[in-house]
Amino acid sequence: MAYSEDHIALAAEYALGTLDAAERAQVETMMAVDQAFAALVQAWEFRLGPLNQMVGLVEPRPELWERIKAEIARSGIKAAVISPSPAEADVELPAVATPQAPKAPSVVAEAPMAEELAAEAPSADAPVEIPRQDTPAEAPPVAPQRRASAAREVANDNANVVQLASKVRQLRTVANVMTAVAAVLLALLGVQLYRPDLLPPPLQPKPRIQTVEVKVPAAPQPAAQFVALLQKDAASPAFILTVDAGSKSYTVRRVGAAPEPGKSFELWIVSDKLQKPRSLGVIGGSDFTSRPVLSSYDADTVNRATYAVTVEPEGGSPTGQATGPIVFTGKLIETVPPGK
Repeated sequence: MAYSEDHIALAAEYALGTLDAAERAQVETMMAVDQAFAALVQAWEFRLGPLNQMVGLVEPRPELWERIKAEIARSGIKAAVISPSPAEADVELPAVATPQAPKAPSVVAEAPMAEELAAEAPSADAPVEIPRQDTPAEAPPVAPQRRASAAREVANDNANVVQLASKVRQLRTVANVMTAVAAVLLALLGVQLYRPDLLPPPLQPKPRIQTVEVKVPAAPQPAAQFVALLQKDAASPAFILTVDAGSKSYTVRRVGAAPEPGKSFELWIVSDKLQKPRSLGVIGGSDFTSRPVLSSYDADTVNRATYAVTVEPEGGSPTGQATGPIVFTGKLIETVPPGK
């Protein structure tokens, strides 16, 4: 159940103990019939309970206790004398001594006794003093200065309690305002993150421009190209051998050589760095034959070697060594330098 500010303040003041008797009775009645309101009062007691621990104990002065006792006694005696209750009427009050009137001398008294009484009796002209006796119904009044001092102390205590209640209200108001401000800032942040177009232009976040430097890898430089004319003499080239230094592959182009029936041309690399010529494969029957078989040799060996073509049985040498005669030879010449 939602309660108004007045109900909440009433519960807080009840927990502080600043209500008068009528207001406390009203709060206790509401607590008896409304469990939610009772829980609200209990919550305020839990919140304000630590305030009691923050205040040290102060022992009242001895004379203050004496004034309190005297005031309680005076108030109790007056209430008993002015308006005694029926229950108090049955209580036996202590006997109060009252002055007794002097008895008249007996008429049968002897003459000498009468004469003595007559001599001792005061004359009619002499003033008669009646003894005065204070009644126990009235207590000695408290000094006005002490009553004023006690009233000032009570007023100071009440002022402190009222000031504390006012500070509690102020703190509650500040807490509510700060909660509202935090909620507004959180909502504004959410809108800026997810729907910035809903905000007015001054509040919209500025677009961020980020410069990214992209490094383009340099284009690989073309490798050197080599070519060799494989021929028997200068007048009749049989094959043109082209070698790519980058891919370590070669291409053989048939020019004037014609294969013999049942025979095959086989290409060999011959170098003083090698113990014996090594086969680079059979040259096919088409015009161009390409094979990437030079990767197992270093660049100096490839560039300075002599390339020879032998006539082998169909399909190539069966032993891995040249068996037929060398019919064509040639050396590589650089035609395209690297990086061109």
